[in-house]
Amino acid sequence: MKYLHTMVRVRDLDASLNFYATLGLREIRRMEHEKGRFTLVYLAAPGDEGAQLELTYNWDVEDYGSARNFGHIAYQVDDIYAICKRLQDAGVTINRPPRDGHMAFVRSPDLISIELLQKGGALPPQEPWVSMPNVGVW
Repeated sequence: MKYLHTMVRVRDLDASLNFYATLGLREIRRMEHEKGRFTLVYLAAPGDEGAQLELTYNWDVEDYGSARNFGHIAYQVDDIYAICKRLQDAGVTINRPPRDGHMAFVRSPDLISIELLQKGGALPPQEPWVSMPNVGVW
């Protein structure tokens, strides 16, 4: 058995691509299905192309709800503080800040929860993260 990808439906393909690019993922391939009226875009972290995220964009408007029933997607990161700062600078809300230097949660434009886990041991706690409260849900 081999892991292929995780699929999430997105409402705004450009907003989602911008979010995942800010997170550090790169587009691997794209397929337009005119007859089925949808687009598939596959993303992966550089050097980890075997673990792909498939964004499914249906051309016709659909309400997917809050997507909370999906759970979350998790990525291991080299520096949790740096990625959270980069996301925050891009206007992304850090729902669960990395107060412990180990774990944080953010949400995509389509309300998919993204868990960020520090590679190796936790980093020493540092501000402003230690003092930041949780925001919303993840």
